[in-house]
Amino acid sequence: MSDHLHHECGIAMVRLLKPLSYYHKKYGTSIYGLNKLYLLMEKQHNRGQDGAGVVNIKFDVEPGTRYISQYRSIEKQAIADIFSRIHAKFEDVKKKDPKLLDDPDWLKKNVAFSGELFLGHLRYGTYGINSIEACHPFLRQNNWMSRNLVVAGNFNMTNVDELFNDLIRLGQSPKEKADTVTVMENIGHFLDEENEILYQKFKSLGNSKQEISPLIAEHLDVGNILRRSSKNWDGGYTIAGMIGHGDAFVLRDPAGIRPAYYYKDEEVLIVTSERPAIQTAFNVPLESIHEIKPGHALIIKKNGKIKEEMINEPTQRLSCSFERIYFSRGSDADIYKERKELGRLLCQGILTSVDHDLRNTVFSFIPNTAEVAFYGMMQGMEEYLKEVKKRKIKALGTNITDEKLNEILSIRPRMEKIAIKDAKMRTFITNDTDRSDMVAHVYDITYGTIRKDIDNLVVIDDSIVRGTTLKNSIIKMLDRLSPKKIVIVSSAPQIRYPDCYGIDMAKIGDLVAFKAAIQLLEENNMEHIVDEVFERCKEQLETEIKGPAKNGEGMKNYVRMIYQPFSAEQISAKIAQLVKPEGCKSELQIIFQKIEDLHSACPNHRGDWYFSGNYPTPGGNKVVSRAFVNYIQGINERAY
Repeated sequence: MSDHLHHECGIAMVRLLKPLSYYHKKYGTSIYGLNKLYLLMEKQHNRGQDGAGVVNIKFDVEPGTRYISQYRSIEKQAIADIFSRIHAKFEDVKKKDPKLLDDPDWLKKNVAFSGELFLGHLRYGTYGINSIEACHPFLRQNNWMSRNLVVAGNFNMTNVDELFNDLIRLGQSPKEKADTVTVMENIGHFLDEENEILYQKFKSLGNSKQEISPLIAEHLDVGNILRRSSKNWDGGYTIAGMIGHGDAFVLRDPAGIRPAYYYKDEEVLIVTSERPAIQTAFNVPLESIHEIKPGHALIIKKNGKIKEEMINEPTQRLSCSFERIYFSRGSDADIYKERKELGRLLCQGILTSVDHDLRNTVFSFIPNTAEVAFYGMMQGMEEYLKEVKKRKIKALGTNITDEKLNEILSIRPRMEKIAIKDAKMRTFITNDTDRSDMVAHVYDITYGTIRKDIDNLVVIDDSIVRGTTLKNSIIKMLDRLSPKKIVIVSSAPQIRYPDCYGIDMAKIGDLVAFKAAIQLLEENNMEHIVDEVFERCKEQLETEIKGPAKNGEGMKNYVRMIYQPFSAEQISAKIAQLVKPEGCKSELQIIFQKIEDLHSACPNHRGDWYFSGNYPTPGGNKVVSRAFVNYIQGINERAY
């Protein structure tokens, strides 16, 4: 994705199912779990570079012993920063007495982060807030073990105001309205209630207060706590939590918007946001890794019992397709195939664009994350040329010569590495004009690859969101090669609507597809549609405030009306006009993936609301309405 876009976070949970001495004996280290957590987080570092956090819980410690350890960081290399600080503790032990490193029981009693349960988090800040306080995991502390709560997740709620007010009605005074704090306090409230119910039950049975604590921990119904706390949540979420005495859970939203995978054997239980991290860290086959079902929670009791329990009735599965197009690592077996297919499905449109003239067309990709789709595109071109070669050979009839045959067989698509991003280049200039000129040189260009005014240049990208990087940098750079025509190909469809489930696309006015549609309406004297959409959006927002409906219930996505008068091709042509920089001499065309082809390539991840406007929760229609009203009223703020 050439446009910078903040997006999903990542989680990694490690639960050791054997005594700590087992891992030391088998693997030769007393910090087996910690090492695995580090690897799982590093293999998901693509999911968050604004910060990271780690929490560890020790089981069955003596009263007065610290049993919850937490580190968070917003350093540039946050994972490395956290684990270097953690390992410094063990280095101190080594200096004191190296033999102690081979005593896991001593380490558990005396050194932080040497317990049985770990939760790591990688953060991308969709709100643009990047402080240590905004980093997960969050910790809700209490003197009762079974009331301590740790929460981290990959999520965004559309109804934070409603959830915040629910907490106030429950008698709480939350310290802030951020969805992470709101969700944690929501779970925490029902955790407290469950503790109190069990306390009264065991007290009535004649148990002493000291006897009651372990009984509560044993009988705590985590599923019931999650069911009661999440009943009003509207959003996309994978939320992981740990309770102080040792229970843990990972809860997924009913539409399966955000991803979660787990692996279990006799030694460990692992949960991550992406499958390849588990495969790499534990060298296990794909078939042994399972997906947490939508609307379900994986519940891990302190005694080691593990179950997947339905918490909320699953809805239509609409898992985020952006995970497949861009966000998740392409090393996942299924995602790799899907991205190649996304590239292949673009071939017909490309061939039409260059008039099937592949002798005079060069193919490339920007940025590196588009590389897999590029391979698929090139395979599609190879398939097309295979048929071309067949026809040409058949047309020779009996006039086949080695020279003619070699000429036909030598036909192949031309591919080059056109642009290389200069990772070391940083822009410190704040003046907009000067800074724009510097940004235009972030990529190095490969000269001598294009024949001036002869070759077409086809470049594939993951997606086009705002179009600013295209206009300010990429197209200017490509135009220096003087191709006859530049064709920018997006493996994603046109992004027309804001996201509200974790991707940083909350302002509809930032989306270049929306700008193109608005401009087409103005050029065709159809501004009345804009006025009508505004009135309808504003009316249903005001009706919700006055009426009993909650968080978008019954609302419609009227913003679709903005796009209805025009074909996808008309909007693509207008986008090309908007992103074509002044002075660009080459002809420019932009080709987008078709939504139906996206579904064909990614059949199990059909969440496409940012392309189609089909939001998976009622809150989505509320957000898009608010985003449009904000745009018309000139309010430059997020819609949720």
